[in-house]
Amino acid sequence: MKIKLFLLITGFLTVFSVSSAIAEGSKLVLTGSSTVAPLALEIAKRFEKGNPGIRVDVQTGGSSRGINDARKGLADIGMVSRALKPEESDLTPYTVAMDGIGIIVHKSNPVQKLSDEQIISIYTGAVENWKEVGGTDSPITVVNKAEGRSTLELFLHHFSLKNSDIKADVVIGDNQQGIKTVSGNPGSIGYVSIGTAEYEERHGTPIRLLPMEGVPATVDNVRDGKFPLSRQLNLVVKGTPSPLANAFIDFAQSKDVHDLIEAQFFVPLESE
Repeated sequence: MKIKLFLLITGFLTVFSVSSAIAEGSKLVLTGSSTVAPLALEIAKRFEKGNPGIRVDVQTGGSSRGINDARKGLADIGMVSRALKPEESDLTPYTVAMDGIGIIVHKSNPVQKLSDEQIISIYTGAVENWKEVGGTDSPITVVNKAEGRSTLELFLHHFSLKNSDIKADVVIGDNQQGIKTVSGNPGSIGYVSIGTAEYEERHGTPIRLLPMEGVPATVDNVRDGKFPLSRQLNLVVKGTPSPLANAFIDFAQSKDVHDLIEAQFFVPLESE
């Protein structure tokens, strides 16, 4: 016998079938990436609304936590904002969207672009004043991501750096901390999810995304494959997902959540 889980969205009926072991009061735990978490939370709310009695708990902590918790069984699903590494082949990824990583400065900063070499010089401490890269005579506050964040790993890989090379003035965790730090300090520079930054920029937060390699940091350019620093947003599991986890993953990869993905300025995948 199977229980049908029904979800009514914008006039369409979506059906997920899971085993009868899934009963009212069942709980699903997701942990990991602070980039994926806000999207996963919105998907979870819609999933719960269509499936009364099912609870989905979404917790942040970085992609490394998502990997570790999925491996140890501390979470049903890990959230990871990058492709899996070869040594993580014991996990199975399910991509739900694409995102890019962009460099942000304060809106008042007159610098309109930076070359890769200039970004490297700033982050390694070779350049400490904005006047050296065409800006005003003011010190640069370097904002870096904490260890365990996939954004940090991708940033370092793209610029062929080690974390020990970075001369950071401020170390932050999630994207919102990075945006809050840069928006509150006119001399700062950081890097965060393009989707999150573009949303904040359009809603009045005083930050600005800089182009990379001459390509504007926009979701459209991520969608078109033009932006040089983009990444997968994944849900990961160890072994075979439970019926409930499988139903949630199917839902997260369906067209029924494309509006939620686009609302956060991420790029939805094409669904069959």
